[in-house]
Amino acid sequence: MKTIKIAIAGLFLLVANAAQAQVSVNVNIGTPPAWGPAGYSEMEYYYLPDIEAYYDVRAAQFIYFGRGKWVRTTYLPRQYRNYDLYGGYKVVLTDYHGRTPYTYFDRHKVKYYRGYHGPAQRPYKPRPVYGYNGPRHEHRHYDKHDKHHGKHDRHDHDHDDHRGPGRR
Repeated sequence: MKTIKIAIAGLFLLVANAAQAQVSVNVNIGTPPAWGPAGYSEMEYYYLPDIEAYYDVRAAQFIYFGRGKWVRTTYLPRQYRNYDLYGGYKVVLTDYHGRTPYTYFDRHKVKYYRGYHGPAQRPYKPRPVYGYNGPRHEHRHYDKHDKHHGKHDRHDHDHDDHRGPGRR
């Protein structure tokens, strides 16, 4: 009787441990890109109507038609390198689960035509800000530093040219 109880307890722990491992795997897959629409907990694909392409959230890849076939890549093709992913509309495909969302491209192209905009979207993370927006007097500090920097000895110049000590 005691052996049966131990076997049942062991089986219970094994099942509980497997269930916990499954949950942790599902949580870690498919982090949306910063430019992706916020508010969706489980999604696999976005359709980008303006460029007639898909984005695979799990694989972090764009899927587009090029050179006669559907291509998967981490970057958009050259003709769309200036496309604003933050500003462009993303259709979240919540009803498709598989590896080939383009199977329904003919439907998506008609339903979500170029220029399509559904409800307002907010990005998953804010758009990054590039450039320098500090006060003007900060530049004076760098000018003073640069003037002083020119007075270093030969050893400092060797270090400054990024060759490091001992390399020629």
